[in-house]
Amino acid sequence: MVKDDPFGFDISVSSDKKKRTRGRRGMSGAFETSTRVCEHEGCEEAGKYRAPRSPDAVDDYLWFCKTHVREYNLKWNFFDGSPEEAVAAQMDKDRVWERETKPFKKTEEERAWARLGVDDPHQVLGDNATQNPGRSITGTRKLPPTERQAIEVLEAKDHWTKAEVRKQYKKLIKVLHPDLNGGDRSQEEQLQLVVWAWEQIKTSRHFKI
Repeated sequence: MVKDDPFGFDISVSSDKKKRTRGRRGMSGAFETSTRVCEHEGCEEAGKYRAPRSPDAVDDYLWFCKTHVREYNLKWNFFDGSPEEAVAAQMDKDRVWERETKPFKKTEEERAWARLGVDDPHQVLGDNATQNPGRSITGTRKLPPTERQAIEVLEAKDHWTKAEVRKQYKKLIKVLHPDLNGGDRSQEEQLQLVVWAWEQIKTSRHFKI
């Protein structure tokens, strides 16, 4: 790289470092070019080490020699005089490097699942796997009056398959049949209605097998 500049400026890195003599800090943290005197009472050593004046003025510094800056740092307490709530709040922030955890925004795919009533896409492998995303989920499927009544009696959904309706039918039978509920015959009328409802669905052509 050519250092000669037609305008008479030396823009090399080494030249720039040489110019920055003021405030140069050594490996120990001392400002070698400082001409200050240690601000500790009674000390006349060179003040080459700086420390924040107070928690409310961390950009305003006191200058000490090495011995007294160590003493000052050992006594330093950023939270001195702060209420416990402020200390706890700062500790919570420090746990995440002062970057609050925010929920991820839903992707377009997740929003699409949400419109179908599925909060987590993985639920398609569970109970929601048999749901039809069409209008029948809302109970607006066109059915003959007798079959609509049968579905309501069985407490089923009009988009279910015959196998699913039959499963619901058996569930009701176990509750209503006297031989399966301790001999209670108080619900025989309801039992007969459930049997009638299943007969309507069993022979229907509107439900998938």
